[in-house]
Amino acid sequence: GIKGLKHHVLGNDLEEVPEGYEVCVFGNGCFWGSEKAIWRMPKGIHSTAVGYCAGYTPNPTYNEACSSMTGHTEGVRVVFNPKEISYVDIMRMFWESHDPTQSMGQGNDRGSQYRSGIYYFNEDQKRLIEASKEAFEKQLGRKIQTQVAAASDYDKYGGLWYFAEPYHQQYLAKPGSRPYCSAQPQGVSLASFESWAPEDLKEKYAPKLPESFWKKHGPVKGCSIVRFDNEPISESSY
Repeated sequence: GIKGLKHHVLGNDLEEVPEGYEVCVFGNGCFWGSEKAIWRMPKGIHSTAVGYCAGYTPNPTYNEACSSMTGHTEGVRVVFNPKEISYVDIMRMFWESHDPTQSMGQGNDRGSQYRSGIYYFNEDQKRLIEASKEAFEKQLGRKIQTQVAAASDYDKYGGLWYFAEPYHQQYLAKPGSRPYCSAQPQGVSLASFESWAPEDLKEKYAPKLPESFWKKHGPVKGCSIVRFDNEPISESSY
């Protein structure tokens, strides 16, 4: 299992959530590439992991999740330091690195295990997701199909999140991995935080990554994350 497993790139324990750190969970297509986009963010990411989320059976295996029978989607769990990176920065990467208007899949990957979803752990996350979703939907001009749900909705099924097998963790950073990613970024930058953020959350959740980061390193239409280095992006590069 996952116990004691260290992140292949960042070196930290995959399960731990240090004091004062927060968790974000989302799914946006095949989890290999989704995970890499986050661990490459320049600061504040303690760990990323891939797993199966928002399903109806405990401890699914990869084969079960891929059968679409358990209701899980391939997801990413991010443990981050909110003093260094904002939830909003991670959420923006989630929105921009796939096509949230596709229902039940990304590109050639079809089925509920590839659906777009983002799951909140508190009321602030919920409000930020809903406000940004409304803004991004207007920008895309098509209805966003992303599932938005509370992590606690899944307590009755044993919990929102199950870690995937060690083989899948940081898969794209491992020697001999198959450079595969089917997500379909739309090349649209999420409107400025100021324009959509709820007034009372603006100060606490202001983005920590400057626009220069997104211009240089943000997802571009049709481009795949697999082409890029495995190491986190250096702050001096933007």
